[in-house]
Amino acid sequence: MDNDRTSDADRAAGQCGGTNEELAYRLQQQRLTAEYGRYALQNHDIPALLQEATRVCAVGLHSNLCKVMEYLPDEGQFIVRAGVGWKPGVIGHARTGADTASPAGYAFETGEPVISNHLASETRFRTPALLVDHGVRRAINVLIQGDEGRYGVLEVDSTTEGGFNDADLAFLQGFANLLGVTIERQRGEEALLSSQAQLREAMAHQKVLTREISHRVKNSLAMVAGLLSMQMQSASEPSLRRALNDARARVMTIARVHDRLWRADEVKVISLASFMTELCEQLRASAAPGQTISHEFASVRIATDQAVPLALLANELITNALKYAYPDGVGDVQITIKPIGPDQLRLTVSDNGQGLPPDFDAGDSDSLGMRLITGLGQQIGGRSQWQDAQPGTRFILDFAAQLHPVDD
Repeated sequence: MDNDRTSDADRAAGQCGGTNEELAYRLQQQRLTAEYGRYALQNHDIPALLQEATRVCAVGLHSNLCKVMEYLPDEGQFIVRAGVGWKPGVIGHARTGADTASPAGYAFETGEPVISNHLASETRFRTPALLVDHGVRRAINVLIQGDEGRYGVLEVDSTTEGGFNDADLAFLQGFANLLGVTIERQRGEEALLSSQAQLREAMAHQKVLTREISHRVKNSLAMVAGLLSMQMQSASEPSLRRALNDARARVMTIARVHDRLWRADEVKVISLASFMTELCEQLRASAAPGQTISHEFASVRIATDQAVPLALLANELITNALKYAYPDGVGDVQITIKPIGPDQLRLTVSDNGQGLPPDFDAGDSDSLGMRLITGLGQQIGGRSQWQDAQPGTRFILDFAAQLHPVDD
């Protein structure tokens, strides 16, 4: 009886010890999975993620061999992307069949895991040459996939006797599911980063092209202005010389506008105050010694395609005022652009000179300058009017604009 009691106690202690060992084994697998999950969230390198996965799975199943095989659709086979325990030259190069006659191929095609605990006597599948070459006796294969599709197979191999069981399969399948989500997330992030990089590259290229085009336009206009200047110098008739000089001045204004846009790198939206202030300073530099230009501009940003005709209009108005308002060559021209309502601006150009002729009608004028002023005002989409400033002349243009704060 004492011997029987001793035998029962030993058996109970052995069972208890085995249960505790099994529990510790499974807890270790859960811990490894959790640690890998944290690692995956902090790492953005797919090869490193795959390699760490094979290391952790080998540890988790107490095996000396593990690999991740990616399916190559164009070749119809697997390539070993990561692994531990394999001979040199296997990782990144070795390929195995992906048909259902192989354990990995069957798991990939059907989505069903495969446990082969006796490869030497396996009748369901052929044993891949890679496993034979490494003396593998047993293997377990599970599918790696995400929501977007199947990636490949996660396989743990062992050169020792023993057996993988359903609990091992549950660990490996859960790990493969985590790996599939990780791969898909990383690929999504890479695709997004690639798209963003391509977009930045395209925008930078477009920016360079825009600047280059504007620079070339400016140079071409400057060349035209130079040709007009040469013709003006060779002309003998005063009226022709004045016409050529006016044409040269207008071309140079357009050239300066393009130069300003090119240097400021403002393609779609431009600072109204700095843009118009620079124009006024250029006009003041070319004016007679006794002529001045006063200005005040709203601190807003407007569309470039509206700013260009606005600058040309301002140039024409100021030039005309400096030329005709003050016969003695001394006087001031005032220009302002101010808000008058939501998305509404008012351009005002005025002087204190001799004023307009009594019968003045801008619509019936044959003057090229007046026709330009009328056409540019219409291009901007504004309503213009000429007023008697008593003394002097006042031009007003109210127009709609898409306004943007300067600090946007």
